[in-house]
Amino acid sequence: MTSFAATDRPDWPAIDAAQARDPAARLPFFIEDPGCSHLTGSVARAHLPALARWSGALRIDEFAVTLTTPAAERVPFFAQANLALREAGLIKAWRNETYPVLAQQGGALLATFERAASRFWGTTTFGAHCNGYLADPTGRPTHLWIARRALDKPTDPGLLDNLIGGGVPHGQTPAEAVVREGWEEAGLRPAQMQSLVAGRQLRVARDIPEGFQLELVSVFDLALPADLVPENQDGEVHSLTLMTVAQALGHAAAGDMTVDAALVTLDFALRHRLLSTQRHQHLQVLSEPLWTGRASLSR
Repeated sequence: MTSFAATDRPDWPAIDAAQARDPAARLPFFIEDPGCSHLTGSVARAHLPALARWSGALRIDEFAVTLTTPAAERVPFFAQANLALREAGLIKAWRNETYPVLAQQGGALLATFERAASRFWGTTTFGAHCNGYLADPTGRPTHLWIARRALDKPTDPGLLDNLIGGGVPHGQTPAEAVVREGWEEAGLRPAQMQSLVAGRQLRVARDIPEGFQLELVSVFDLALPADLVPENQDGEVHSLTLMTVAQALGHAAAGDMTVDAALVTLDFALRHRLLSTQRHQHLQVLSEPLWTGRASLSR
């Protein structure tokens, strides 16, 4: 029985990295509706001077930044402001993808805007990752397909990643997004992904160079046949490597993976009990603050 030795590393750096933030560096961002204000994200104090030009739409004080425009004017406001912030170098890695702007309590849809802007405004985003694995005749995982991100990716270039991983745009569920990304990143057709199994959903809330990542990542597993070799289709993956479980867990624990991918790999290891008993118990306790519940296969 293969397990990752408890003595290899006592910690898992991605657990701390997923929660690394300086609350004093950012102000809460609210969107105002008649009679109430919705906590929606956060804005860096250092960026307040750049927002002062929109004093007719934004109320800025020492406690918060609040968007006060009527609901019908929010999307045009964000479109104009985000383009200006992009030109100023404050919003980077423009994707031309639409993301929802949601209330943190209740999840009401308040607006939509460009994906890259979510880090500037600190709004909630969603991710979907999939562990592609091989198993022995008993069903116990033996190998994981691990991707190396393209060297020109705008975020985390060259780091190791899960076989499938990406953001969830407005109008898609995490399960739908992972099936879409399955073709783009691994050349897997929907029929080859019918056996997806949902893992857990984890919460990442951390300072990053682009701003603040507040993301709910849904984890999925996919058992693959031994003769299937995934092939990247969109150019966002440098290479794909089949690693033993121990090799993959070693890279995840050593910080060679993106933070999201390392946590997704940890979730896989915990659910399949691939760690030694001592290490399983230790990491289960350390990681509990990150898990929000089960991912959903609803599409």
